[in-house]
Formats: sequence, C-alpha cells, structure tokens
Amino acid sequence: MTDSDDALLPLEAVRPAEKAKTLGAPVAAADLPVARVVVDNPLSHLDRPFDYLVPERMDAEARPGVRVRVRFAGKLVDGFLLERVAGSDHGGRLAALERVVSPEPVLTPEIAGLTRAVADRYAGTMADVLRLAVPPRHARAESDKSAPAQTEPAQPAPGGTAPGGTAPGGTAPGGTAPGGTEQGGGEQGGGEQGGGEQGGAVADEGRPGRTGEGAGAWEAYPMGPSFLEALRDGRHPRAVWSALPGNTGWAVPVAGAVRATLESGRAAVVVVPDGKDVVMVDEALTGALGEGRHVAITADLGPAERYRRWLRALRGQVRAVVGTRAAMFAPVEKLGLVVIWDDGDDLHAERLSPYPHAREVLALRAHRAGAGMLIGGYSRTAEATQLLASGWAGPIVADRATVRAVAPRVKPAGEDGELAKDQAARAARLPSVAWRALRLGLEDGPVLVQVPRRGYLPSLACRTCRAPARCAHPPTRATLTEQLLCHGPLALRGGHAAPYCRWCGRIAGDWRCPSCGDGRIRASVVGARRTAEELGRAFPSVPVKTSGRDGVLATVGEGRALVVATPGAEPVAAGGYTAAVLLDGWAMLGRADLRAGEEAVRRWMNAAALLRPSAELVVLADAAMPAVQALLRWDPITHAERELADRRELGFPPAVRMATLTGSPSAVREMLGEVRLPSQAQVLGPVPVETRRSDGEQERAMIRVPRSVGPELALALKGATGVRAARKAQDVVRVSVDPLDLI
Repeated sequence: MTDSDDALLPLEAVRPAEKAKTLGAPVAAADLPVARVVVDNPLSHLDRPFDYLVPERMDAEARPGVRVRVRFAGKLVDGFLLERVAGSDHGGRLAALERVVSPEPVLTPEIAGLTRAVADRYAGTMADVLRLAVPPRHARAESDKSAPAQTEPAQPAPGGTAPGGTAPGGTAPGGTAPGGTEQGGGEQGGGEQGGGEQGGAVADEGRPGRTGEGAGAWEAYPMGPSFLEALRDGRHPRAVWSALPGNTGWAVPVAGAVRATLESGRAAVVVVPDGKDVVMVDEALTGALGEGRHVAITADLGPAERYRRWLRALRGQVRAVVGTRAAMFAPVEKLGLVVIWDDGDDLHAERLSPYPHAREVLALRAHRAGAGMLIGGYSRTAEATQLLASGWAGPIVADRATVRAVAPRVKPAGEDGELAKDQAARAARLPSVAWRALRLGLEDGPVLVQVPRRGYLPSLACRTCRAPARCAHPPTRATLTEQLLCHGPLALRGGHAAPYCRWCGRIAGDWRCPSCGDGRIRASVVGARRTAEELGRAFPSVPVKTSGRDGVLATVGEGRALVVATPGAEPVAAGGYTAAVLLDGWAMLGRADLRAGEEAVRRWMNAAALLRPSAELVVLADAAMPAVQALLRWDPITHAERELADRRELGFPPAVRMATLTGSPSAVREMLGEVRLPSQAQVLGPVPVETRRSDGEQERAMIRVPRSVGPELALALKGATGVRAARKAQDVVRVSVDPLDLI
C-alpha cells in the first residue's frame, strides 16, 4: 500500500491489469488476488483476519504462512498471511500488501488453527498467541538452507535394537475434548490399575513384540508395552503415566515413546519444565535415535540458534522436538505424539497473555491433530485425574509390588513441639531422626536436604512479640504518610548484613517494632543458604553444595556431600542419594493456595524419586496430613482423586471453568457490569488483592461456570475486553482463564 488514495481501489477495479496500469494502481495477482492477514495487534475488538490485495510482483512470494508488512490504522505493522482467496466480502477498497518480509512460510496451517483455538480457549487474541508460537525472525539463520534429513522411520541407534512392546494398544473410547465441552465417556478411569478397554491402551494378543532400551523401561508397567505398540502402529493412545521412583531416570521411557512414534512415520513433541530436564531428555533421545534426529529448544540458546533449530523442525529436517513450554507450538509435520512431563510444575504456565498452560495446549493440539498424548510425572495433578475420569485418557501405572520395591522408606517427624524438645535440633535445626538419617546416609554417598525457601532469612519477625517485620519507609517519590508506607517484608541476605525490604530494597537498619518498640529481630522462615550454613557447622568434614535460584546444579557425584536445594533445583546424584530430609513441611502445606497439598506432594515426590531404592527419607511434617500420607504410602493417585472430589464439591477447577478479573476496583466492577455472562455463571467477589503499595489498590473477581459452558464464558469475557479496548479505557483488567493462583 502507498500513501496515495489511488492505491485504495475496489478489488474489481484493479483485477484487470490493463485498467490498473491506466489508473496507476498496483496490479493485482491474476490468481487468488486477496490475502487474509492476521495483524500483530493486541486489541481484542480487532482480533480477526483482514483482507489485503496481493500485487502481481508479490504473487510468487505471498504464500500462506509467510511474514508480511501491511499498513494498518495508518501504521506499518507486521502480520502473517493466513490464506489467499479469490474475492473479498469487504465492500470498500483493499489496501495492498506492503512487502513480504520473508518467503519462508513459518506459520503452518496446523499451528495457525491451534493458535486460534488457544486464543478462544483463554479469552485472548490470536496475535498474542502467535508471539508465543512463532519466534522472531533471524535472517542469517533463515538463509541457512541445510539439506532436509531423510524421512524414513528412525533406525536403531548403534549397538541397539528397535524399541517395542508385547501387545498393541488402542485409543481412549471418547470423553472430553480438552478446551471443549463434555462429550460423554462417563466417570471411568482414574483408578490405580490400568487394563481392559479403559483409556489409553487396549490389550490385543497374538502380535510379536520387539525389545530394546525404551521398551525395557516400559515393561515395568502392565500397560506400557501396549502403549508403545499403539504408537508404532500409527494410532493415538492417550495416557497419564505415574512414573516409578528411583534414580533410573524417566527420560529413557519418554525417548522410547518418541522412537516408537517416529517408527510410524510421524513426529513427536516433548515439553518439560526447565533446562535441566531438557538436557536429560536430549541425552536420552540421542541414545535412542542417534545424532541429528531431533532438536532441543531452550531460551538460553540465544535468539539466532533457537530460531535455527526451530526452522529445522519446520522444514522437516527433524521430526522430534524437546524443549520448555515454548516447544508446545513446535511446527512439526504429521504430529503423532505430544508428551508433557511434570504437568503440575508452575513453569508450564505461560506468564504472557493470554496465559495458556502447556498441558491444556498440548491436549488441545493432540485432540485437533488426532495425535497421542502422554502426561507423565511422579505425582498426579487434579487436571490429569479429570482427563482420566472423563475417559479421554487412560492410566499407565506399575503394580504395588513393583512400587514398594523401589520407593524410599518415609519417616514423618512433627515440627513445632518435637523441635522444641529435641536437643539435636539446636545443632542443625533437625530432629534426631533426621540427624541420624543424614549421618548414616553420609557413610555411603551424598544426601539431599530440600528447603522450600530460597535465600538466607527471607522472613523476619520481632523477637519479643513475634509480629512480622515490615518496611516503614515510604515508596520512592512519596511523602511520608501512613497510607503510603511500603510495608514490604524484611529479610536478611547474610549473617552480618542489615535487614532490607524485599519490595523496595531499602535498608532497615533502624527498624523498631511498631507494636512493642523492640528493635531486635528473629527468623520466622529460614532459607536454603542459612540451612547450608547451619549444616556445614554440624558436619564440618563434609562438603556442602547448594542448588537454587543463584545457581542450579545438574548433577553431583557419588562421593560424600550434603546437597541443599530448593524444590525443583535438586541435582541428580550418580547412583542416587543415600538419604534425604524434607524441611519445613508447614511452609508448603500452610500456604493459602488451592493447590497447596497437591504442590507439596509433587515437590516431595520429585525429590524422593532421586533416592536409591529403599533409602531413608525424613519429612518434617505432621503424619496425619493427607499429603504426608500420600508420600508415606507412595500413593499420589488416591490423593489426586480425593483432591478432584474436593474441588467438585467446592466448585473449583478442573471440576468447573473459572476466570479471574484483576485490576483497579472501579475497572473490575465496571467490567462485571458490562459483560454478558452465561446464565449458569456465578460471580465471586470482587475482593482486595494484596499488592505493593506503589502498585495501587487492586481487586479480583472470580467467575465460574460448568465445564460445558467454558467456551461461552471465554467468548463473553473477550467481548467485554474488546468493548473496553474500543473505547480506550485507561484501567486495564487482566483476564485469566483457569489460572494457577486462584486463592
């Protein structure tokens, strides 16, 4: 498009080349002269494709999926060409494409449809989802036209044989399409034992099986070989996998499932929480497939290398992709399997609008593409249990005898009363049973200590009255009034440092308790670095290693060592840990969070799975708590089923669909008054949300509907957001569908 009005001509006026040349307008392409473009614009009321004219000079390059530049609202903006059609429903003039940024079709039809579905599922815009799905362009990486890899089924790695199973499997007999409405399937599934025609695999006798490293790892599960054979036969089994504990590694079975999928001529995508897990799967896939048969995509690669690897998947040079949550949109062709490991980890939840969760995106993608899905983890989430209960997926679990043979020996130890009476707790903040477990474990190898809080002393209190220590300074550029005081929590960075505010960063060396006037402080929460310091004094001859936010260790050796780690940062020990202690169970179980119990079980089991079989594990928490009982019995399935039943009774996700509206009080109430909610919708709140004083007052309202009405709720919220955007409302209301942080 040009600045001249002559460029804005009706489509029928520019279709004949001779007339167009006479008028000085761009010559339209002879075939399919209209391009439908999704414009990079976050406004909800403009979330639709727009028609543009394809000039004749761009006819060859303007293919579906390419990046283009167009003039929109008087500005040049980026966009993606979705399709080309013969005519337009627009009655006015069509602006012409400004240019094709690159002839590389980076947006495949499958990913375009998926991004549209994800935007509708989460009440967002397609442009926002496309920013998550398609990485920024790097011309140098794009110009590297490496020869495509061969497309025949993967061959065995050197020295190995093809993985396989002993019986073919079938697919789930229907149920709920993730992101859609209930479609039957009953309340079957979700039990501990798999079998029959339930969910992810159906036994079928009489077919020869094949063996290999991947298949061997799956033979510990009764339905494992059946799942692999279903993948190899080109079917789409969907399963929730409860991995066995032990230091054998979950990545090897995942690699076996990917290899079976590639043998059927299809592709696979594996999504894991963090880079440490990517390395594990990357090594396992290299061993199972050989060099150069897959790509690993992580943020720390840098934009150019990440785009180069993404292009290899797009061009069909590899058919297996592993990565963090951004890999859920990997543009592989002929998708056969999607895998997500540890779906309860909050790293799977996108922090950018519209805040999709990798599990939901992958389930939606598998449903749309007719692919299989594997949801794996040591624990089980309520969302995965919901998929089992609906019949959409089936369980893959080991029998109880196998679980007991490899699970650690768990000993609970109550905290408050026992720590006060126990003399051993004075030396290392540990009861005697934990002290003995560490001392005996250090005789044979490394031991693990999990601390739920990072830092040194992340929370302080008055030594006399135990009131929380909070900042008494005003925020920057504010007058010292009672209403504008920071009130952020005080913390310590080290043993000889002065207290500082975790919100505004100001030093609070002259702090005094506003309740009793005492200026002395005590620790109310002890962090990982302080714990490592205390354990170093208690075990002076043993090296102490820390793993957390300041630096994550991937592995540790077999020698004696005390490893202090925060949840999720536990390194893998060669040969497994000889013992472990899980500190401060109250810090996780006592959180004001809907998923507090589920998250505690997940973090504890992830740490416990790194121990050697039958190693001793001490958890500092009340044995009567359901989460502790799940760890004691190594039974996350019953805990998840009970959690789902409780949420059904209380009306919380995943039993229902719920959305939150967060913003200023006036904006939230205004949007609630305007949105046209479904008749079954219930509005809870709004209620104040605790934020920093400098962020202003915030409120949150929750809206819940039955699962079958979820699409209607998302459509209504998107419409209300579009109305506010159209009239340029100043206060932004954040809309989040099924967020992790409900309460």
